Amino acid sequence: MFKRNVLAVSMAVAGLCSAQAMAAVVGGGATLPQNLYGVPPTGGVAAPVGILNGPAPQPAFANYVGVGSGGGKSAFLTNNSDVLVWNLDGNSATALEKVYVPAVTVDYAGSDSILSTAELTTYRAAHQSPAVPTGNAANWGPIIQIPAEATSVTVPYKLTLANGTAVNNLNLTSAQLCDIFSGTVTTWNQVNSTYPTTPIKVYYRAGSSGTSEIFTRHLNSQCPTKFTTNGTFTTAVGTVPANATAVTGSAAMASTVLSTEGAIGYVGPEDVNATSNAVVARVNGNLPTVGNVTTALSTIAPPATADRGLPENWAKVLPNPATGYSIVGYTFLVFNQCYKDSTDTAAVRDFISRHYTLSDANNNDDEIIAAKLIPITDTWKTAIRSTFWTATNSLSVGNTTACNGIGRPQ
Repeated sequence: MFKRNVLAVSMAVAGLCSAQAMAAVVGGGATLPQNLYGVPPTGGVAAPVGILNGPAPQPAFANYVGVGSGGGKSAFLTNNSDVLVWNLDGNSATALEKVYVPAVTVDYAGSDSILSTAELTTYRAAHQSPAVPTGNAANWGPIIQIPAEATSVTVPYKLTLANGTAVNNLNLTSAQLCDIFSGTVTTWNQVNSTYPTTPIKVYYRAGSSGTSEIFTRHLNSQCPTKFTTNGTFTTAVGTVPANATAVTGSAAMASTVLSTEGAIGYVGPEDVNATSNAVVARVNGNLPTVGNVTTALSTIAPPATADRGLPENWAKVLPNPATGYSIVGYTFLVFNQCYKDSTDTAAVRDFISRHYTLSDANNNDDEIIAAKLIPITDTWKTAIRSTFWTATNSLSVGNTTACNGIGRPQ
């Protein structure tokens, strides 16, 4: 497949024709960081630019297409841009439209869900040495999986007491979360005897979602007989509770829960006020504030130098932190080390250089904080930049020796 510098949208479907010049680096995935990264226009109205699709000094990637972590990984691993769909025409009653017609190469993915052993095994068998010889067009080279931002999974809710007062101090234990989201308890008075008998309305993410993976990883650590760890909530819970309803995307989760009496759900911090107990529950006594999330993740260190060649070694998880907020993780970016298109190589290297520099004046930390996410630590930034940006490192993007004769197609 060949890239095109113009993004064409069918006039018949979208009612508009938009173009994105010089859109060399294509990707999408998790909806949690999509506003930080910069999304396509909706109904002809452009969204604010982000740290991926913005002008210099940003690398000017194509618009990031938020389709969920599972969709982003699938688009990247199978090089299928048809998975990257968006509400281009602004009509929520119609099907989402393909962003790229004709299809283009997918160069990266954003995901809160780590690459699974099965996904990596399948990719390596199809696109990496030694299974695929050097010089074979199917050899796309190694995958890079690196944390981009730290995040929490918040628990928004809406509940009103019998006297008409809104509950504004909900505090749930992990065990209570297990009971609520598994359907073991179905009315709010079963959670707290002072609450009314209002039915609990559980909302969960549709499809494959990294937010679901982080959330169910914590639940699995606390109640393994009720939940497995999985990016698809329906798989993780096994039997979906009768009082549970699926919603698509982070924004829809937040707006649905906060406008529905008796509702509870889970969502990243980008679409809610994570510092307000009137909006999100405390979990085991803690709100998902920056301080509590940072404390929770403070014990996670980058892989040792000798272990940095495998993408799975960068996918650190913490199912149940000893301190701080209980439901935390990273949102990742997934690249190839090698690209046949030198423009892609340069853009990916430019992004890594900026995003992971220690200089606050030159990195994206301010934008990350403004998006209600948390920059990774200087220790992590140094490890990532020295490994994947320093040209003399054999693992760096575009390393001439490692990438000789291989690379993701143009």
